[in-house]
Amino acid sequence: MKKFILYPLSVLVCLSITSCDKDFEEINQNPFSPTQTDIGPLFNKVVSDLRLGWDEQFYLHNEALYQVTQQAALTAETFQNINIGTEDVWKRYYLSLAHIREIERRLDEYKGNPQALDNVRAQLKIILAYTTFRITDLFGDIPFFDAGRGFEDLEYARPKFDSQEAIYKALLEDLQWAAEHINTFPNPHTDDGNPMVSFGDFDKLFFGNMLRWVKFANSLRLRHALRMVEKDSDYARPILQNIIENNLPVIKEGEDVGMWPVQQGWLRESVNWSFREHNKLRMGSNMWHQLSEDDATDGSGIFDPRAKIFFEPNNAGEWAAFPQIPDANTTPSGGIPYGQHRDNNYTIKGQTNIYSPFNFYLIRDEVDIPEIILTAAEVHFIKAECYLRGLGVGQNEAEADGEYTNGVVASLTFWQNVFVNSTIWVNAPPTLTTGQIFAVSNHPRISIFTSTNKLEYIYRQRWIDAFRQPWEAYSLTRRTKMTPHEGNLAEHYRFPYPPSEAENNPTNWSNQLSKMGEDSPKTKIWWIP
Repeated sequence: MKKFILYPLSVLVCLSITSCDKDFEEINQNPFSPTQTDIGPLFNKVVSDLRLGWDEQFYLHNEALYQVTQQAALTAETFQNINIGTEDVWKRYYLSLAHIREIERRLDEYKGNPQALDNVRAQLKIILAYTTFRITDLFGDIPFFDAGRGFEDLEYARPKFDSQEAIYKALLEDLQWAAEHINTFPNPHTDDGNPMVSFGDFDKLFFGNMLRWVKFANSLRLRHALRMVEKDSDYARPILQNIIENNLPVIKEGEDVGMWPVQQGWLRESVNWSFREHNKLRMGSNMWHQLSEDDATDGSGIFDPRAKIFFEPNNAGEWAAFPQIPDANTTPSGGIPYGQHRDNNYTIKGQTNIYSPFNFYLIRDEVDIPEIILTAAEVHFIKAECYLRGLGVGQNEAEADGEYTNGVVASLTFWQNVFVNSTIWVNAPPTLTTGQIFAVSNHPRISIFTSTNKLEYIYRQRWIDAFRQPWEAYSLTRRTKMTPHEGNLAEHYRFPYPPSEAENNPTNWSNQLSKMGEDSPKTKIWWIP
């Protein structure tokens, strides 16, 4: 922890003037508006830190999570150096947390009307909540309340671990405060008539649209209140009730939250690198059987158009899934389906590429395809589960059916827009009309009206929608144990702490391990039933 906390001291001075981030730096050429402060560039850095890490994707997503969630198949366990991935996640989070704490400190020193800071404080709380939920959902208990404060006092240089339960509840309270205090009026003013402080051009997530910030806060409250409902129903249910029954604003179709390279001025180079260098992921039989009625190699059994967005045929032009549970007789996978040579020689995937790879353009496009944070479809599926199970709201099967269907349509539309909006995507599947998309949602394998287990359908479609969010599918799988799978689900509930934590924060790390019993993937985190 020491090196992760002390390092930001050297960059904070630079960040007060420039973002120190090459991919976002062009916005710093814009002059501040009268209501902006020098926290703008620092906030810009915090937003840029929402991007996924290179090693995180290689070692945690591609090497572990796709296999654990069974959203894809790992054809060979070659690397297994999970520590590189956990170090990447850990380091980037605590550097970003130090930036957030510095902004908080500057806001606390503001001499004007505190109400003038409501919007920027709320935006900061929402970013803090999202990033912290992500890391605590991967590790469980983490240093949080005292973490990132090494610049304040050396007593914080090695912060103690805090319980996931305490962290969850603090973040949910922060999100409620944020949603209730954001002023969504154009050119907002305080009650005494003075302009409110704004991040202005440095808000590269929603570009100053404060209502979108409110929707994001409420949607995160839904996601994480539902995630903890099995462990503390009395705390979680009122949150679900408050948002759903009062119809509070949440993310809707066309408002999907993500890091959009073309809008934010950066290149999504890490994704192709992680697939190209790893080269072990292929379409697995589990996902294939959720998208196709049979194993016809010509793809004639495909009933879900997302199959042709997520994956593509093998080198021979055939649809072939790698067995989710291979045996000694399974033919190895090979080829070079993710190589950049395909920019000019698209059909060349390598003779030994006998299993369907991820769609080349889905992982190659560096400009138009986002890193997804939260979709409108996910919000619909969350509401569908709440209505079906009567969580915080009265049990209402008809409402559940409606939310589920809207979620499927939103997911199909979102994923279609992914390839429609890509400037490099060729050999794309046909673009469906709205009527055709609704027809897909009525397919017997998708329509909830033909289901004898509606909850299973909800979880399946939420799992499919999270195809490029394996960390979210991981949380859904751990909570419900009802996502699609072949064989037994892996007993994988968390990632071990990175080795640097034992080295740099030994006393608190040791105390935490004594509390947990063992630093193992088999040790359940707090909210897992």
